[in-house]
Amino acid sequence: MVDQARIAVIGTGWWATDNHIPGLLANPDAFLAAICDADKTKLDAAGKAFGIERCYTNVDEMLRSEPLDAVIVATNHASHYAVAKPCLEAGLHVLIEKPMTLYAAEARALLDIAARHGREISIGYNHNYTPWIHRARNLIHAGELGAVQYITGVFNQHIWPMYQGKSEGIGKVNSPGDVYSDPLRSGGGHGHLQMTHLLGMIFFATGLRACTIQARMHNLGLAVDVVNALLIEFDNGALATIGGTGNIPTGHKIDLQIYCADGWVDIDESKGSAVIGGSVWEREEFTASPDGLHAYRRYVTTNNLVDIVLGRDDNGSSGEVGLRVVEVLDAAYRSAAQGGAAIRVDELYL
Repeated sequence: MVDQARIAVIGTGWWATDNHIPGLLANPDAFLAAICDADKTKLDAAGKAFGIERCYTNVDEMLRSEPLDAVIVATNHASHYAVAKPCLEAGLHVLIEKPMTLYAAEARALLDIAARHGREISIGYNHNYTPWIHRARNLIHAGELGAVQYITGVFNQHIWPMYQGKSEGIGKVNSPGDVYSDPLRSGGGHGHLQMTHLLGMIFFATGLRACTIQARMHNLGLAVDVVNALLIEFDNGALATIGGTGNIPTGHKIDLQIYCADGWVDIDESKGSAVIGGSVWEREEFTASPDGLHAYRRYVTTNNLVDIVLGRDDNGSSGEVGLRVVEVLDAAYRSAAQGGAAIRVDELYL
């Protein structure tokens, strides 16, 4: 058993330099062994900002040169599969930023590789670490709320400038640049960047799996989608209607409601509060203090990876959750391209 997790960060853009790299440096049980980025300008900026000497522009070279326990993949969405695959084959635990991949077949392939090597894949779903989502998960999985019947939710955020390719003022070291406006690197827009979080919460809490998806999306004149509406049928017959927009004027609104046969969950993620009600126990309420409203998100996925390596904690947001999200998103983009046609998940693997 190692006493310090040796971890490398692949991708030195905005999220890595604002969260993962500082998180590893702040964790006494982690050792930031190296950073890697094909963009040498970003790589050099990150190395200089954090005093990191072991810098690589090639993943394979880094894997050959550095003794590692795990890596964090924080590259653009389209590259997640190609970057994570050799890391898993090298026997490393891998934290992949959301979404896990763009295509369901890729996500399933990564899970198969991880299973063969006895390694964990975790996904950067920081919303899955709140006390209320854990309480909801425990109750639903124990059958205390009865069968899930209907789910609804929204993920709305002021992120329009990023979909336009504008990122001025975002990032302490490196900015996102125009990556979120580019379908070649990001796949899509609001679905892959934000709705993925809502879906991550749904699959984490319920343990369900989608079987059929219909979707409509609007780009509002941009190259990527900005407004989404999804209808999902799950394997137990439950239905969900979820949606979101990246073009609200300011702030954000994130809600999730799960209605079961014997109870319900009502989460207001924007306010950091939740209510759980049912027919067999007293109503439960959760409220985060103003100072701690989003404290759970800071470095939480990074720290969980360290704990996974050290054998101190379970995977807080597993690759299986990541796969189930990718199945919905893969099907949703196909459905939207076909005017809202129903797409079955099993079709994604043909």
